Amino acid sequence: MRHLMGVLGVLAAGVLLAVSAAMNWRFGFSLGKTELDGMIYGSASAAADCLKALVPFFLFAALRNRMWSQAAAAVVVGVVCTAYSLTSALGHAALNRLDTTGQRAAEAQMYKDLRADLQRTQEQLSWVPQHRPIGVVQSEIDNAQNQRPWSWTKGCTEVKGKQGREFCQSYHGLTAELASGKEADRLGSRISELSEKLSATSGTAIMAEADPQAAVLAKLSGFSVDTIQIAMTVFIALLLEVGSCFGMYIAFSQWRLYDDVQAPAAPALAEVRADVALPVPAPVMADAVAEVAAPAITAAAAVAAPVRETAPAQISAKPRSGANDNKSAPAPQRLMAPETDVERFYKESVQTQDGSSMTATELYEEYCAWCEEKEKEPLALPTFGREFGELGVQKAKLGGRVRYIGIALKSARDVEEDKKLTAFREKAA
Repeated sequence: MRHLMGVLGVLAAGVLLAVSAAMNWRFGFSLGKTELDGMIYGSASAAADCLKALVPFFLFAALRNRMWSQAAAAVVVGVVCTAYSLTSALGHAALNRLDTTGQRAAEAQMYKDLRADLQRTQEQLSWVPQHRPIGVVQSEIDNAQNQRPWSWTKGCTEVKGKQGREFCQSYHGLTAELASGKEADRLGSRISELSEKLSATSGTAIMAEADPQAAVLAKLSGFSVDTIQIAMTVFIALLLEVGSCFGMYIAFSQWRLYDDVQAPAAPALAEVRADVALPVPAPVMADAVAEVAAPAITAAAAVAAPVRETAPAQISAKPRSGANDNKSAPAPQRLMAPETDVERFYKESVQTQDGSSMTATELYEEYCAWCEEKEKEPLALPTFGREFGELGVQKAKLGGRVRYIGIALKSARDVEEDKKLTAFREKAA
């Protein structure tokens, strides 16, 4: 289950990181004057966004190893990259939200204009008088133009007499009816065109508000729509930046990256009693015996020296040339590698003690304090754990934590005695 949660967390954080990097790349690309400049700005923005996601790993690793300069550098890089990425995300989100709301507002206004135009055209059509079909009226006009009164009145331009006036009144009535028919046809065509446009527009959702989300939140909160739109733009940018920055670090916490990967499996015991003596490894016991026996051997050699001096001399002070003095040739000295800081720390600060144990974290903190006292650069926790494990100290994983069995820290008195003993050995040698 833990691995499944970790995988899902990594996938979700990866999606947020990819979206944030894409937004930053597009916004950075839009800043370039040429295509090459846009590629440069876009690539730098995407790289800064990816580096922003790695900064938490570098920062907490530096803090864990007490690398204060690296931690400070990680903080500076994280702040700069996050600020730049946040501004890019805000610019991209604001640009897209304004474009979307502007397009919706234009579509809504266009729909309103079409409906108003259709209503006005229909109203104009209702004003047109009743008329017969245009073909019928046109045929009557052609028939009237073939009659004699048409020629007498010269096309109803010179009206004389009662018969001419009646003919011309009838002719003008036909022309008015023809004009009404043509206007009705024009308005009918306009109505059909507007109806087609409205039918095509009604296939998509036409919203009364350009930004329905902001409108609803404005009504609920009492703020203006512009304020809500700004707040939502900032919220989207923060979602992407926070998710892409800390998502990977949180997801990888399921696998405990800083635990010692070489730690052996925990023994099949639910609990370990503190009063039960655990076996001490052979190398550790041998070192302890050697440390106890060394003072005794040195003291015995110091007592035996005067006795040898007071014994009668059986050998002349100047042996003969070639005499067999039973002295064996000096053994060749073995070349031994110098002690590492971990070995020195183990000899100076750690002692074997049955029934005791220490966590890996406690031991590493004491090692860092020892390095600070000796003015040395401490190793990283995984490297220290690997080298300390090579000394033969038994490790076990109890309660989800790595513990070293059979060791304890020396007291200040023990450390002082060890220093005196080391100085005595060097003087005796």
